[in-house]
Amino acid sequence: MKVILQQDIKKIGKKGEVVEVSEGYGRNYLLPKKYAIEANTANMNVALAQANSAARKKQQQIDEAKLMAAQLSKIEVSIPVRIGEGGKLFGSVTGKDVAEVLKQTHRIDIDKRKIEIKGEVKGVGTYDAVIKVHPEITSTIKVHVVVD
Repeated sequence: MKVILQQDIKKIGKKGEVVEVSEGYGRNYLLPKKYAIEANTANMNVALAQANSAARKKQQQIDEAKLMAAQLSKIEVSIPVRIGEGGKLFGSVTGKDVAEVLKQTHRIDIDKRKIEIKGEVKGVGTYDAVIKVHPEITSTIKVHVVVD
């Protein structure tokens, strides 16, 4: 029996896939629990339209992420810090600090968990921060750590 899955099911398939299952499994488990619908002509057309729509939406998100990454790569931010004896920092510079500066100066709202500073920030200088704009797309910005 062919069915169209309505959600991900382990060892069977992902949502929207057309899969072949045994008659009993389909009739007694998948269909009553609304995990799948029967793969007739009308349902196949609806599933195909939904798959095309999802593919278009995903491509649009990727295009927007590429545009955002291109804009972010041109940005440089300065983070003022306090320096102690011997040029050591008080505290540390984290993704949270970078996110706050981006929000204040450039009005760009990025989640702090998506910002990763390359290397350890030990003192004044220039560092690279990698921003995950999309699961597949990243952008690198320059972070200048300056004396407050």
